[in-house]
Amino acid sequence: MSDAKERLHIDNTFVPVEPDDQYILQVNALKKYFPVKGGFISHTVGYVKAVDGITFNLRRGACMGLVGESGCGKTTAGRTILRLSGEKTGGQVLFDGREVYDLNPKEMRELRPKMQIIFQDPFSSLSPRMPVSEIIGEAVREHELVPKAEFNDYIDHIMDECGLQPFHKDRYPHEFSGGQRQRICIARALALNPEFVVCDEPVSALDVSIQAQIINLLKELQNEHNLTYLFISHDLSVVEHISDTVGVMYLGSLVEYGETEDIFRNPLHPYTQALFSAIPVPDPTIKMNRIVLEGSIPSPANPPKGCKFHTRCKNCMDCCKEIAPEQKEIEPGHFVNCHLYDDVKSVS
Repeated sequence: MSDAKERLHIDNTFVPVEPDDQYILQVNALKKYFPVKGGFISHTVGYVKAVDGITFNLRRGACMGLVGESGCGKTTAGRTILRLSGEKTGGQVLFDGREVYDLNPKEMRELRPKMQIIFQDPFSSLSPRMPVSEIIGEAVREHELVPKAEFNDYIDHIMDECGLQPFHKDRYPHEFSGGQRQRICIARALALNPEFVVCDEPVSALDVSIQAQIINLLKELQNEHNLTYLFISHDLSVVEHISDTVGVMYLGSLVEYGETEDIFRNPLHPYTQALFSAIPVPDPTIKMNRIVLEGSIPSPANPPKGCKFHTRCKNCMDCCKEIAPEQKEIEPGHFVNCHLYDDVKSVS
């Protein structure tokens, strides 16, 4: 067995959890590694640890914000949960109590309408050769969600809920603005009557005024249809507005997780504190205490030993360089992975 395969096998250990009815989604020690090829015969010499053991639970009808720097693994985590990136490397993804990766093709096809995604770039995610009515209705027809006689009325209803007009049905994506295209993407996901939607930075490519409209639309649809969101973003002000819980990712790992109010009121991890210090304050009289991180993000193919953040942390201790911190519950529902709290008794 090669060193790379041996490392992968060792990292693949975890303790399974039992299904819990109060959660629509349970993610336990989820890992997604991508092989790095090298050598004359192009064999695997290592792995890019895009998602490296994240754990969280999501209640039905709630919204969880997933934040972090670009390249930290947020999008890969969302796609892995939806089983869009091939097989997982390790861990569990329980949706409605069922392991997503244990489902056969027929069962997965039945589950697909319940798990949808809204992509970051609406233009590239829409077929330029299909009119809006076909973009929204293609999957509806494929899964036979409504009778043929009611198909057109159903598409009109979905478009109306998402702020689109009936005369838009015969138009093509290039004829719309960015905000309208994102509404089409939302309508396409909503048309399948999903229970869970991954919103992969759905407003990052839009103007600020349009962002507010899309966020308000998402909240309205969540209330009307009891949707559950995993909202991936790097805009903390948006996450604070829409999310019930927040997870902070760094280099493939979840370093802090908790209720939105607790996270923003009392960020515990040094990385979370640095992120929040960069939030602009709309008051010129207030002096911002910006925490500037030194150095660059290490490679996910060769993460540092111990705590992954120790190479950029001003509070780094000797134990940080050797031992990976374990998750501790500092206050009810507020978890952090940091050696600064080793002496704090966990509330769990």
